[in-house]
Amino acid sequence: MESAAERRLFWGTAAAVVVADYITKLIAEASLARRLPLSVIGEWFQLRLVYNEGAAFGLHLGENSRWIFFGLAILALFVLGSLVRSTRPGDCFRLASLALVCGGAVGNLIDRVRSAQGVVDFVDIGVGAWRWPTFNLADSAITVGAVALGVSLWQEGRAQQQAKEARAAEP
Repeated sequence: MESAAERRLFWGTAAAVVVADYITKLIAEASLARRLPLSVIGEWFQLRLVYNEGAAFGLHLGENSRWIFFGLAILALFVLGSLVRSTRPGDCFRLASLALVCGGAVGNLIDRVRSAQGVVDFVDIGVGAWRWPTFNLADSAITVGAVALGVSLWQEGRAQQQAKEARAAEP
């Protein structure tokens, strides 16, 4: 990440995720505490306030889950930071992907610090008893960013393999 435009892309995207996540969580806490669930599209898409002390999909590691996942998130941010620094100039797709993951991680990290109840989740999707685990905007940003990052890394690996094959084919 060398240019000012790339820095703005990364920091702007990450900050937008953190701010939007924080605002939506505040709104969810204020408006959903007394109404469970709030139907948006029938039973398929509902808003339901849930506090998750664990990690994705309700993974829980006992009474210290909050701090274990806090530490893991900090570690992940350091790893992501090294990926940001090593991103080649002009790779805006990778920077945006990393910004989504970082912004989502910071959004959920803020919840772990501000409340012992856990991360605020409120998006509930499913049919009948078949429900996806309740999630939030930060979780969505992490998921989209991680998939995009995987695509970016796969494309880079493929390009490196093609370049290697081209070099091997040269006389």
